[in-house]
Amino acid sequence: MPTTTPVLFRGLVDDAAVYPPGNASLADAVSAHARHRASWYAGCIGPLLVPAASVVDLVAVLDAHDAVATPERPAPLGLMLVARPGSDPATLVAARSALADDARVQVVGAELGWYDGWYDDLAGELPLAVELPRGADGDVAFAQVRTAHREGLPVVLKFRTGPTATWAWPDEAELGSFLRLAAVEVPFKLTGGLHHAGRGTYEVGGVPEENHGLLNVLVATSAALARAGQDEVAALLAVRDATALGDLVAAWPDTTAVRVREAFTCYGCCTVTDPVGELADLGLLVRP
Repeated sequence: MPTTTPVLFRGLVDDAAVYPPGNASLADAVSAHARHRASWYAGCIGPLLVPAASVVDLVAVLDAHDAVATPERPAPLGLMLVARPGSDPATLVAARSALADDARVQVVGAELGWYDGWYDDLAGELPLAVELPRGADGDVAFAQVRTAHREGLPVVLKFRTGPTATWAWPDEAELGSFLRLAAVEVPFKLTGGLHHAGRGTYEVGGVPEENHGLLNVLVATSAALARAGQDEVAALLAVRDATALGDLVAAWPDTTAVRVREAFTCYGCCTVTDPVGELADLGLLVRP
């Protein structure tokens, strides 16, 4: 990563361009990801998230790129293969096999919705992010991922912070409860809804929608690591003053930033320039 990228933001934002509300085509997502990786904010950007079921389409996109003369072959495309909750997890194995000998890509991990049996099927095969469900299954999933982590397997929890048709937006109390438990027990990544630096109400597709803030999550994670109470963590998630939050994290020493990022590993965002641009506006990233 470029040394100009602060520790707190290195590799923080996974590129989820093909997922809602961005819904980019694979061809556009691959092209845009290359631009992100060549930009001033490249150090903030993680792998491209690609549906495991779309690997054939991805190969076709890469073949089309190869047909265009270029001065040199670019570095391999870093990929995270995704099987969303309800998808057949076997697609992950098939996708990884299909790409195993393709030098144009580097599969760095996979994401899947929790199901009973994921550990026997996939644990240890490649780095995994297991999405936490709600309810009783959530307790089981958390315990299984925590056990796998303690065994030294490359696995993290995944928690959805934005709404879908089947997943209501988690408020400050619910997200705070997750952070208080996960931060001290097992690393986690987040997905959905974290498009902005600060907590607020923003238009999504012309409709006002509640959004958690990236800086809020970072600050709340730090508090959770310090064993703060539920009310304090929830209150930090509710702060709508992004400037004040930015001033707070800007004062953190690298030791604090490293500790926070060891817990909060990354998050998926379909418009990676949104949070990056706001962080730059707050003076947390240096824009040329």
